[in-house]
Amino acid sequence: MHWYEKLNQYFPIEEMKSREHMETLLKERSNIYHKDEGPLHVMMYAELENFLFIDYLFVSKDARGQGLGHKLLEKLKQKEKPIILEVEPVNYEDSDTEKRLHFYKREGFEHATSIGYRRKSLATDEINQMEILYWAPNQESEEMIFEAMKKTYDLIHTYKDKHFYGESYEPVDEVLTFNENTESENIFNQL
Repeated sequence: MHWYEKLNQYFPIEEMKSREHMETLLKERSNIYHKDEGPLHVMMYAELENFLFIDYLFVSKDARGQGLGHKLLEKLKQKEKPIILEVEPVNYEDSDTEKRLHFYKREGFEHATSIGYRRKSLATDEINQMEILYWAPNQESEEMIFEAMKKTYDLIHTYKDKHFYGESYEPVDEVLTFNENTESENIFNQL
C-alpha cells in the first residue's frame, strides 16, 4: 500500500493534508520536509534549525508494542532539538487517542497547556481543536514551542493551501494562541 494511503486510512479526514500537498512539500521543501518510511511505518516530519515537527507518525497495528515507534522517536531525539507534534484530545469512543497519549507520555513528551490550537478544517468545514505535545531536551519554554508551531503552520500546514484546497486556512494568529495563565488542563492528567 502507498504511504499516503496508510496515513489516510489511519488519520481523521480533518487532520489529513492532500496527497498533492504532501508530495509538493517533499519536493519543494525537501530541505526541511522529510518522509521516513518502512514496511510497517510512515513518519512525515519537518526539521528546522532549532526544532523538529512530526506531522504524521503511523505504525502498523502489526508492529505496535514492538518498540518501532520508540526507535523512530529516538532517532529524532538524537538530534537534540525540541520535538513538537499535534494530537487530538482524548476521545473515549476511539481507544487509539488514549493509547497514543500513553505512548507519548512514556516517551517524555509534555503537554503545552499554554498553547491553544483551533483550526477550521477545509475538508469538513468544522472547527478542529488539537493539543500540542513537545519533548524539550534543554527545558525549552512553551513560548519557544509556540513560536515554532507558528513557523510550522506557515511553512508546512498552509503551504500553497489555496492552490491545493481552493481556499486558504485562517491566519496563524487566529489559529494559535498563547496564554501563560491558561486554565487548560494537562491532557496527561486524564490518563
